[in-house]
Amino acid sequence: MNRMIGGRGQTLRLGFIGLGKRGKSLLELLVEMPDVEIAAISDLYEDRLEEAAMVVTDMGRPAPASCPDYRELIGREDVEAVIIASSWTSHSEIAIAAMQAGKPVASEVGGAATLEECWQLVRTYEATGTACMLLENCCYGREEMALLHMVRQGVFGELIHCQGAYGHDLRDEVAKGMENRHYRIHNYLHRNGDVYPTHGLGPAAKLLNINRGNRMTKLSSMATKSRGVRDWAHRHLGKDHPVARTDMALGDVVTTMIQCANGETILLTHDTSLPRPYSRGGRVQGTRGIWMEDGGVIHLEGRSPLHEWEPFDHYLREYEHPLWTEYMQDGVRGGHGGMDYLCLRAFVESVLQEREMPIDVYDMASWMAVTALSEQSIELGSAAVAIPDFTNGKWMNREAAEPAGISF
Repeated sequence: MNRMIGGRGQTLRLGFIGLGKRGKSLLELLVEMPDVEIAAISDLYEDRLEEAAMVVTDMGRPAPASCPDYRELIGREDVEAVIIASSWTSHSEIAIAAMQAGKPVASEVGGAATLEECWQLVRTYEATGTACMLLENCCYGREEMALLHMVRQGVFGELIHCQGAYGHDLRDEVAKGMENRHYRIHNYLHRNGDVYPTHGLGPAAKLLNINRGNRMTKLSSMATKSRGVRDWAHRHLGKDHPVARTDMALGDVVTTMIQCANGETILLTHDTSLPRPYSRGGRVQGTRGIWMEDGGVIHLEGRSPLHEWEPFDHYLREYEHPLWTEYMQDGVRGGHGGMDYLCLRAFVESVLQEREMPIDVYDMASWMAVTALSEQSIELGSAAVAIPDFTNGKWMNREAAEPAGISF
């Protein structure tokens, strides 16, 4: 996985912004990469800066410069590229600043607050030519990449419908957000829409060639009432806890239906405020078969027993994506089953090799826009709202990106 090839030399000097729980876990992966140097780190909190510096020095690496202000980090001459793992609503602002400074940038996921910030991302990229990648790790999951391999070989026939979700019991995290300095609660308090769409949308978008021969044209969203977080806080934190006395704006379950230019549909679900096991609710359905994540089952016409499900495990091994075959031989590492490492490697290798980003600024803008658009739809009584074409027509002729040996 560490190919260390590229026009920028064999080492990429990174600036890392945002050192909460998620940021720290990504930093721990990056410091293990021999072709990466952590030149500088940035966070608003001094204790997080100190802990992150120890992560780097404990690996025998030089201590990074500490920058409370992200603009100082971006302006440093020894920072060649930037990774953002800060709060959701700061991603676009920081990514735009990095591109304007000529620093390739990769951002953690989250939804956009407005369509304008999505357009600003695209316009900045087109004006500067500086690469920007969305770190949607779920596109690099073992099952997701095997399914991509199957779709590319026509196993499912012509795709008709995909589903994805963020199904995760986050009541504890949200309710204790103020105490734990976690930004998610602010979004739940003030927004009603799919605030975290890209885990479910990203893999589906790659299967359906969104922005590369296809695009999303409109969506309609609907939200349930909000009860889960307040109920949990009342029972676990006491009736006088602020969250136990406050209604969340965010509905407990938000569903969004998306129409695509080529006639397919995508169904997204955001479900994080009620008791449930984790699931990304994946479903891939075409003219020759169907796969369902929940239950781990598949049915392929002409191969599966008539009207019966089969376990997906056998097909997973048969259609293993070549990247994962190599990855398992080298040794799977890192968080979330190994996909975090692959996603970070995709950015590092794309920068070093000066190649196109596999999840580029057009993907970032269109996927993040689902949040702002779902809020609009719900406010309008679940009316369908148009999804802008952030490529300005280029989607019709853009070919699939294949950077660093990773084919989408």
